[in-house]
Amino acid sequence: MRVATRMCLAALLTGAAFSQTPAQSAFEEAAIQTSPKSAIQAARGPYLSGGRYELRTASMVDFIAKAYGVDNDKVLSGPSWLEYDRFDLRAKMPPGTNFDSAKLMLQALLADRFKLVAHKETQQMPAFALTVGKGKPKLKDADGSGDSGCKFGLQGLPAPAADGGPAPLPSAPMLGVTCRNMTMAAFAESLRTMPGAADFLKTSPVIDKTELTGAFDFEFKMSLNGLIILNGAPAQSENISVADALDKQLGLKLDPIRVPLPVVVVESVNRTPTPNSPDVDAKIPAAPVEFDVAEVRPSSPDLNGRMGIQIQPGGRVNVTGLPLKMLIQQAWSVNNDMIVGAQKWMDTDRYDVIARAPAGTVATGPSNGNGPGPVDIDTIWAMMRALLAERFKLVSHMEDRPATAYTLVAVKPKIKKADPASRTKFTNGPADTRNQGPVPSRTIVFQNMTMAQFAENLQYIASGYIRNPVLDKTGLDGGYDFALTFSLINPAQINLRGRSPDGDPSEPISGLTVFEAVEKQLGLKLEETKRTAPFLVIDHAEQKPVEN
Repeated sequence: MRVATRMCLAALLTGAAFSQTPAQSAFEEAAIQTSPKSAIQAARGPYLSGGRYELRTASMVDFIAKAYGVDNDKVLSGPSWLEYDRFDLRAKMPPGTNFDSAKLMLQALLADRFKLVAHKETQQMPAFALTVGKGKPKLKDADGSGDSGCKFGLQGLPAPAADGGPAPLPSAPMLGVTCRNMTMAAFAESLRTMPGAADFLKTSPVIDKTELTGAFDFEFKMSLNGLIILNGAPAQSENISVADALDKQLGLKLDPIRVPLPVVVVESVNRTPTPNSPDVDAKIPAAPVEFDVAEVRPSSPDLNGRMGIQIQPGGRVNVTGLPLKMLIQQAWSVNNDMIVGAQKWMDTDRYDVIARAPAGTVATGPSNGNGPGPVDIDTIWAMMRALLAERFKLVSHMEDRPATAYTLVAVKPKIKKADPASRTKFTNGPADTRNQGPVPSRTIVFQNMTMAQFAENLQYIASGYIRNPVLDKTGLDGGYDFALTFSLINPAQINLRGRSPDGDPSEPISGLTVFEAVEKQLGLKLEETKRTAPFLVIDHAEQKPVEN
């Protein structure tokens, strides 16, 4: 678990080049390539298994943070591309490598292949103090028995529908937190990795300043950001931040403070790594491509429409009630309208899959202290592609075909010129309530972003509207700072039935499409056109899977 407050603040290594890592702490072979563009703009990994080290879709900030055990916001200075350019790393590890020794190897690789020069120092950084609010805190003294920790669960879910179908979910389910036998010091430390708290804390450490001694039992509930399900209520109608929950339900407060923390300051780094060796692919152990055991069968009609995918630590996969077309979307990472040649039964017939990867072959990432680390999902989907091809006799290929596309043009730009030295990046921002309607919205804040980069990312930022690359024809040079708020789902596509128990289907639904938002908020326009784009073509598939 990476906790900045556990790091030794006395170690002030100003000016010490990280290239001084011992030579023996190095990967035996390493392949670095530019990451393909995708909707996932976050580092995946590192994963260790079968002699392989893999870290994908990682920015240079991600690389440095993972190499030196600091949070991303503790990596300072450096060129503007440090958070924007992304790379995939595959490497062969010496026998006996663990996550700690792999950090040293990553340090050596950054110094060797990217010529990274940086130093550590201590700076005043944002943090939170956990304090007691006015009045007596609403905590119960623990009796000292049982394990210490917090458990989580969704609250406020309604009963199943009367027709036996799946229950409608509320617009913003609450996360219930039940803590037993917890000291305030342990609770403060656990907050930064607690579901629902990360968006508020922004990786800042929480320091216990309550002066409360002993252990306590307590419960509270808060909003779980990102889990918003439509049923007609405004998406932000019941938002409870972790700070509000602690204050109103427990009598505790989170006060912003600044404390000295270790940071990494980038002095120089190359944007392009040195070339890979010509035979590097043959020297790095290959990832598994098939499940060890797998069972595929038609779903029971008793599922009443329920469906889901569960991927467990160790590489066990449970799929329940999914149509083949939906499995293809997941395994090939394509949208529904990027698939052609699918037969009708591929949308209607449902299947269950129970599969297990070969023991010890599916890599996992380091644990954050709340259980096993994440599974390498890319390897799982590669094995799923092989399984579907085998059991359904599925044959497919990628093919460029004419498709709807968009060109970004300038009308009356309302965007601000950026400081060219600032980091190029985009992050989720707070919802803009001026355009908030029954449809959940997304606000994205862009920093030092060129129009070409903005256009390049639109198909991933607004995948509900735009499926193919956008071309920049604005004629605007340099980087800009701006924010964009739009509805996650096109209001015109929503079935108004069920918006509310007495909702009027003829009532127009509010919210801005991404096209409206780009024009009204940025003074730009997305003009529709036709260009070729890649499609997944289904050449053959059999409705009945091969016997297990």
